[in-house]
Amino acid sequence: MAEAPAGTAREPVERPTAAAKPRASSASPVEAFEATYEFEFDAFQRRGCSALADGSSVLVAAPTGAGKTVVGEFAAWLARGRGGKTFYTTPIKALSNQKYGDFVRIHGSADVGLLTGDNSVNGDAPIVVMTTEVLRNMIYEGSRTLDGLRYVVLDEVHYLQDRYRGGVWEEVLIHLPVEVLIVSLSATVSNAEQFAEWLQTIRGRTEVIIEDRRPVDIRHWYFAADELLPMFIKRPDGEVGANPLGRDFERRKSHGAERPQRGGKRPHRKRPRPPLRTDVIDRLGVENMLPAIYFIFSRRGCDDAVKQCIRDGLRLTTSDERRIITKQLDERVMDLSPEELYVLGYESFAEGLRRGISSHHAGMIPPFKEAVEALFNQGLVKVVFATETLSLGINMPARTVVIESLMKFTGEKHELITPGQYTQLSGRAGRRGIDELGHCVVLLQRYVGFDAISRLASTRTYPLQSSFLPSYNMAVNLVRNYDQAEAEHLINSSFAQFQADRDVVQLEQTRERLDAYLSSYRERMHCDLGDIEEYARLARELADLEHQEAGERARNRSMYVIGAVNALQPGDVIDIPTGKRRGRYVVLEAVRKRSDRAPRILALSQERSLVRFSVSDFARAPRPVAEMRLPPDLQIRDARSRRALARRLDRLKVDPEAKATKRISAGVEELRAAIEAHPCHECPEAARHLHFADRAVRLEREVSSIDGRIGRRTQTLARRFERVLGVLARFGCVEGWSLSDKGETLARVYNEADLLVVEALETGLLDDLRAPDLAAVLSTLVYEARGPEVEVTADWPTRSSAGSFVELMKLWRAIHKEEARGGLELTREPDPGFASRAHSWASDASLEEVLGPDDAAGDFVRSTKQLMDLLRQLEDIAPQDDLAAELRLAVD
Repeated sequence: MAEAPAGTAREPVERPTAAAKPRASSASPVEAFEATYEFEFDAFQRRGCSALADGSSVLVAAPTGAGKTVVGEFAAWLARGRGGKTFYTTPIKALSNQKYGDFVRIHGSADVGLLTGDNSVNGDAPIVVMTTEVLRNMIYEGSRTLDGLRYVVLDEVHYLQDRYRGGVWEEVLIHLPVEVLIVSLSATVSNAEQFAEWLQTIRGRTEVIIEDRRPVDIRHWYFAADELLPMFIKRPDGEVGANPLGRDFERRKSHGAERPQRGGKRPHRKRPRPPLRTDVIDRLGVENMLPAIYFIFSRRGCDDAVKQCIRDGLRLTTSDERRIITKQLDERVMDLSPEELYVLGYESFAEGLRRGISSHHAGMIPPFKEAVEALFNQGLVKVVFATETLSLGINMPARTVVIESLMKFTGEKHELITPGQYTQLSGRAGRRGIDELGHCVVLLQRYVGFDAISRLASTRTYPLQSSFLPSYNMAVNLVRNYDQAEAEHLINSSFAQFQADRDVVQLEQTRERLDAYLSSYRERMHCDLGDIEEYARLARELADLEHQEAGERARNRSMYVIGAVNALQPGDVIDIPTGKRRGRYVVLEAVRKRSDRAPRILALSQERSLVRFSVSDFARAPRPVAEMRLPPDLQIRDARSRRALARRLDRLKVDPEAKATKRISAGVEELRAAIEAHPCHECPEAARHLHFADRAVRLEREVSSIDGRIGRRTQTLARRFERVLGVLARFGCVEGWSLSDKGETLARVYNEADLLVVEALETGLLDDLRAPDLAAVLSTLVYEARGPEVEVTADWPTRSSAGSFVELMKLWRAIHKEEARGGLELTREPDPGFASRAHSWASDASLEEVLGPDDAAGDFVRSTKQLMDLLRQLEDIAPQDDLAAELRLAVD
């Protein structure tokens, strides 16, 4: 249904039955559709529906909570009335499940289906909700389910910039038949017109509807210490700007504290601290700003926050509310055994809910998350500690959003969230029809200043950038379904190439401007006395050599001295060029004491004297100029042995490479002489000519760089596609512009490690494995550890699974090597972190035996479902019946 708030009527006035269809009347389709709702549509909703009814695709870009899904629901209503189908796609399974429930309540279960990979319910229904990947796979497979398809709704279409999955949205938009109308629903982005122009290029007529106004305004707050400050205030000149009081809480500034008199002390200032979570909730309660979603970018942080609130005795519910919560919760977990509930930490979870507090993140099992969502929407749960996944369209609007930290771990490092991410989070605030105002509260940040926070909250530029890149599965499906020219045209039809080509226009304009400057500089650098370009080249070479000479001197500073002394070995011959001890020495011993930064060197001079050197005795780094073989029976204290060694040292020929500095100095002198002899040296305008010659050289380099960028941008995707095909050819998947049997198999595998999966099948790596071992080995292709990279050593349950994983890694290294040759990185390394759990679960172990104390049950459920999806795919394409049977057993 529409994005109406919890607590308001979301059901139609006259609830349709399973067979209900739009009634014929004199009213327009849009008016008839609007009549089924208990609220009036906004102008942008009517415009979107009207465009769709007139046979145009639409792009609706509007803030979170504005109600843009009404246009998508109109597509489903329209298709039922006209005897066609509508596919409603979402980026995440949770949103698909929620949307499926909404449609079932409106149209009845007989007319609504759900396809998410995990679930397959009534897939031939006139309205089917699915994840975007499912639709992409249908298109490539030429599924009969596509017959009669009239409309496709792409909810959260801005997800196409996701670096891992975003390309799927573009594949769908490019490959869908042009007669299918598209409803693209997007959050507010600053380049919506550019995206719409691309849509019109590949899909035909597309109406662009941009709505900037939120149905409920948001007020932004800054919570520091015990102060809740408005982030923005109206200035005396009438303009709205950042509240200057926010800067008073900067953690590293004294902000003008008076300097004390001589001998006095600065006045003690208590460093402000971020407020405690319970203090924040108490304050929100006092200010009538509950219910709230409290964003913490850590699952453990969310769970710990609930425990902290319980420890502190926080209770936000009445006895009647607690009774309702307990009843509803019991109904949702009735399929789980007491033992499973114990392992899942049910009592702690239930205690938080009864107090009106809960966490919400991907590590929770679906029944727990669904309970939280339902109770929050009923107003029974007042505070939810959530990760950012809650900002992705799930229907849980709140009066207030709290952001604890603006720094987010990206998988590689912690970075400040983007303005678009901030907007997604803050957009959950304000319930339409209930709240006149929504609130977004940002807590005092340890590493982000107030000015940066206020800029983040006020930025309204959120460009949509394509993440489209050709993959193995995409490549073989293009080869299978199109001729080469058509396939290349489709690759070049992507939004990524569209954006790149736009940049090429700007680069060409820049190049044209630089060419004009370059022509001007060449005129000004002309010299009547001689070739100024040759003279400038000599001057540049002189500057380079002088720079090298300076670098050589810099290398002789103390840090290099210490390193060089540490590297000296007995037998190294060194020269001391200056000072009392100048001369040549052979190193006899390097004696290190625990307190020394470098060893003390005992050396023999050409004059046969023994000398001890410490680091401070070297004015420059000692570099070995030669090496002598010391006699094994050398007696250092014996004068005869020293004399013989000194004679050898005196006759020793020195490595000429050790004289690099002297050669540099000689080269400098030669170049200086050549410059002074050049005819342009006598020109009174020589300095001016050289100035413009230098600028011309810099511009030539810049023009060359731009030419390279233009070439790369205009051919980036096409060249990458060629490299992908090259890898596939080397592995025998494509032959010219046709698929081998292996390529046909690859076209039916939808997994990030698709080529590795096919190689494992083709080499027989999986043939002799039993069901639990298959689950263990194949889990490495779907599981990916969260957080910073850590080295995982799997405790393989059987020899056969361990041996198969070793062979799988050999296959991966072969693929990785070929990818590296082509500058590709498509197949990530298998991760064995889930293997032992997959084996145990497939061996009928209990949940208590499978889950460790630190394991997130939601992660276990998700990884298991992803593994089942891969097992089912392989069951369909397994070359042997025995293997197919074991794969089916593993799924069971």
